[in-house]
Amino acid sequence: MNKNRLIGPLILIGSIIIFCSLFVRVFSGSETLAEYAAKNPESVNEETFSEEQLTESAQNAEDQDIQEAEVPANHTGQSSNASYKEEENQTGTKSAAENNSSITVQKGEEKNMTVNPDRTVYENGFYYEPLSDEIIKRITGISYPVTKEEQDSTAATAVNVVNSARDIQVSYDDLVYMSVLHYNFHGVERTGELICNKAIAQDLVEIFYELYQNEYQIEQIRLIDEYSGDDTLSMQDNNTSCFNYRVVDGTSSLSKHALGLAIDINPFFNPYVVFQPDGTTYISPQGSETYADRSQNFAYKIDENDLCYKLFKEHGFIWGGNWNSCKDYQHFQKVPD
Repeated sequence: MNKNRLIGPLILIGSIIIFCSLFVRVFSGSETLAEYAAKNPESVNEETFSEEQLTESAQNAEDQDIQEAEVPANHTGQSSNASYKEEENQTGTKSAAENNSSITVQKGEEKNMTVNPDRTVYENGFYYEPLSDEIIKRITGISYPVTKEEQDSTAATAVNVVNSARDIQVSYDDLVYMSVLHYNFHGVERTGELICNKAIAQDLVEIFYELYQNEYQIEQIRLIDEYSGDDTLSMQDNNTSCFNYRVVDGTSSLSKHALGLAIDINPFFNPYVVFQPDGTTYISPQGSETYADRSQNFAYKIDENDLCYKLFKEHGFIWGGNWNSCKDYQHFQKVPD
């Protein structure tokens, strides 16, 4: 009896629920999720694809983070000590006129360094330019002479003093600063610097480039000013140098070095030899007497079979080793017409 009493109310409640559901659907136009999926399969697929994309994107991002974490901090896509070529920079143009307006960054220079707009670049690491104020300050009173009236105004103690400016036969404007690469006696690449007359600058930069390409060894190439303008000290240190306003060793005659028209290569192994009237022989620098005997074979000897000799001769230079009264085996000079 009690069960029969409950059936009636339950049926009434169920009927009310069904009626309300139908009423809502009819007047609201809603549909079940299953019906929506059946009507819009493409929308469901797009949502599913987007989720897959997100998952893949997240995985790629994670992989990228791992790869970046494994890359050294100084990695830039090339060697960490790569030059700005220079750079520089320095694409091997061989015409001085074409390079007069070039502004480049050479090997070993700071990236933001101000570069002389009149720099002439021959090849990467090989260039020349007018003397800067810094270089002029560096050489004045040492390799470049100063008058007595001005000697107290030089940056360093003046060791090269003349009576009058009229006695100076070369001007700052006649000279250029040059930077070249070379291999030292250990086969290590180094940067050398020279000051020479602008009349032979293109010759020198081409010669030094060929020597470098052939890994010809030159112990060092430094300005004579680092030796206080003392040619003897420079030779004893086997330093290759060019400009130095001085006289010929043992004479009162102005050397071609004074005009920036001569250069000495590996001078300790290629000494200056003078045959004296009394039959004695003067050899400079001291200690290089062994290398005055050119019949012997030894390293760094310049003779007519040497690449250095051949290149200078091709460019119209005179070799001191061919002179008669003396032999200057280190010396090459050129006097333009």
